[in-house]
Amino acid sequence: MHVEFRPEAPDGVLLLAGERDDLTGDYLAVVLNKGFVEFRFDCGSGQGVVRSDETVVLNEWNRVSVHRQRWDASVRLNAGKWVTGRSKGLFSRITFREPLFLGGPGNTTGLVGKLPVDLGLHGCVRHLEVNGQVYDLSEDAMQGFDVEECGAGADRCSSAPCLHGGTCVSEAAAGPAVCLCPLGWAGERCDSRVDLDVLVPSFNGSSYLRYPGLGDAALSWLDLQLTLKPAAPSGVVLYNGARAAAVPGAGGDFVALALVDGHLEFSFDLGSGTAVVRSARPVSLGEWHEVRVSRTGRLAVLQVDDEAGAEVVAPGAFLQLSLPLSLYLGGLPPAAAATAPSVAPSLRDRPAFVGCIQKVLVNERPLHLLEHALAGVNVDTCPHPCGARPCSPRGRCVPRGDSFTCLCPGADPGADPAGQQPVTDCVSEHDPRVLEHRLSAGFSGNGHIHFTDMETVRRSLSDTLRVNMRLRTTSSSGLVLWLGRRPEDDDEEVRAVHQRHGVHPSFGNDFLAVAVHDGLVHLRLDLGSGELFLGYNLTRVDDGKWHRINVNRRGQEATISVDNGPAFGRTAPGRLRQLNANTGLYVGGAPDPQRLTRGRYSTGMVGCVADLVLGEDLDYHVRLDAPSGESVNVAACG
Repeated sequence: MHVEFRPEAPDGVLLLAGERDDLTGDYLAVVLNKGFVEFRFDCGSGQGVVRSDETVVLNEWNRVSVHRQRWDASVRLNAGKWVTGRSKGLFSRITFREPLFLGGPGNTTGLVGKLPVDLGLHGCVRHLEVNGQVYDLSEDAMQGFDVEECGAGADRCSSAPCLHGGTCVSEAAAGPAVCLCPLGWAGERCDSRVDLDVLVPSFNGSSYLRYPGLGDAALSWLDLQLTLKPAAPSGVVLYNGARAAAVPGAGGDFVALALVDGHLEFSFDLGSGTAVVRSARPVSLGEWHEVRVSRTGRLAVLQVDDEAGAEVVAPGAFLQLSLPLSLYLGGLPPAAAATAPSVAPSLRDRPAFVGCIQKVLVNERPLHLLEHALAGVNVDTCPHPCGARPCSPRGRCVPRGDSFTCLCPGADPGADPAGQQPVTDCVSEHDPRVLEHRLSAGFSGNGHIHFTDMETVRRSLSDTLRVNMRLRTTSSSGLVLWLGRRPEDDDEEVRAVHQRHGVHPSFGNDFLAVAVHDGLVHLRLDLGSGELFLGYNLTRVDDGKWHRINVNRRGQEATISVDNGPAFGRTAPGRLRQLNANTGLYVGGAPDPQRLTRGRYSTGMVGCVADLVLGEDLDYHVRLDAPSGESVNVAACG
């Protein structure tokens, strides 16, 4: 589910659906609780609660995404990270008999004890999407109560909505709409994919990365080292604040590094007044600069490149600094920069940083800019040689200004890369042997690779699935791909669900399989009400040559093609359209395939799989050398 809403209060029921109108039995709800978004659901044996790790922004458009598979659920708010959880007990399905209520609980009773709030949303909703279906909030509604149109100025974003989970904001009544894109996406509408493996982020003036605050790590001593390349003369580079100060107009403890008219400034407040130290010369735009800030007690020293350090002593008698709130790199969220009491007043009107940042060390420990980020907005990649992936798969490209070195296996990952000698024995990422290792795997009939991560499973179980891969084998038979149900999960609950839909008791073993049989590629699919079988008999694939296989599934429709041949298609029988699988994705075979596939296949494949790509847009390359599950009897593809 995806819901875009603009709350005006921190509490309220955003969405509710269930089995009974008194909330007994199964249900799910999305609620605001003290500003946090909570997804609460009960499959019949106990409630599960998944809570966002950050609060909504009041009076701004927010986007919440919910993904549920059986008793597992994940929630993401705006550009934050996915937070996961699960319901209690063994039941894993939800029965919906009551209407879906949007904006409030409707006529549902029994909320006390089940939900932390009983009032509806105070605010606006502009987008509701469930299982790929986008609802027209007016035309599709069965009925409503006490609902009115949002103000005209609130919906300026509807003409060009943001994609891929981006949040649309407009800071002025007549101002342009701006998309705040989550990590991994950039562009005016969040329509450009960003490679998060490249460790040189770029900031465009509306960007920021958020990390855990320094906390008590900066009580008496703080050492910051950064390598940055500015493209604009002014902007906030780094900020970490604390709670609001008791003195009106003050912002409490904070540290900040900013560009002001081309000069770098470090400012901080220990609780008794702000101290500012400024670089002697302006920095040149479009070039890399080394910045170091050292603070001991009330004394701070700022050094830029090779110039002499500039010093300042903070006023007052306080010596310690506590920074429990989030640390921001590259800028501040618009709402926080404008109004938050934890932001120093002198920084609230400052623009965000424009340029690239390639290294941050905090107290001599490296901050991995994207791996350690809790959230980020509008972060792109800076053009850099590391973007060409010059190091081996197990090596790490470390930027050095406009150059780089490779840290290979055995190097100390916690050490300062600047203190290590360049490593020259890492194989180039463009070496064909490296590409073959990353994107291919060899099997001998008794092995498999298992993927259980959310990105792979979510794409595999989507109503629309495309699979594209290369295969090479000399064996006439073997299992290539498997998505199914564990045999031990075929319990009374499964049979009860299918009986309600008029499905024969022998059905219900949902699965999708791609295999080679008698030298031909086979596709099998069962959505719970009967099996679909497709055999591609135009091309034999057991000749030891590479062949490309394409599988497409959209609901009950499935097609398969090999190489450049025509696609064959069929429709799965019955009325069920969803693939309810829980094994994860197996490649090359499976553990005990005879039992797992219920006798359909007895062995894995012999040969190689390469270039496995999943997703409706074929946008997800599966790393066969880095599975989220186990890898058994897998070798390099010779």
